[in-house]
Amino acid sequence: MVLRKLALAAGLAAFALYLWGLLHVLGALIQAEDGGANSSPILPCRTTNGEEGGPVDPRALDVVDYSVDFVPLRFVCEQTGGGSYATDTVPGYVNPAVFGLTLAALGSWVATLVVAPPGPRGVRGPGG
Repeated sequence: MVLRKLALAAGLAAFALYLWGLLHVLGALIQAEDGGANSSPILPCRTTNGEEGGPVDPRALDVVDYSVDFVPLRFVCEQTGGGSYATDTVPGYVNPAVFGLTLAALGSWVATLVVAPPGPRGVRGPGG
């Protein structure tokens, strides 16, 4: 029973952290789609920390498009000539923590199956 609760807690924590990272990516998407003055190069690609007024990234001059990777979760700036780089829009702890918590959840779930297989215990079938 404890392992099932641990698996559930680790799974929920991994899901919550993934959503937290997804919110950061959504914020970068909103900034990237914002047209008008001061929209080129794309703001999340322009600065190294993804925030206005941050240190300027010299690679931003070659940015032509952007994409989102969902595993690992990141905002990717695509450059002319086929190159690309990931911004640090998503906090650095999100992807490793989601990976570790997912492994913990899966490990705990497998352990519950090994330790206590599903089904009623102590009940004998017909003829037993």
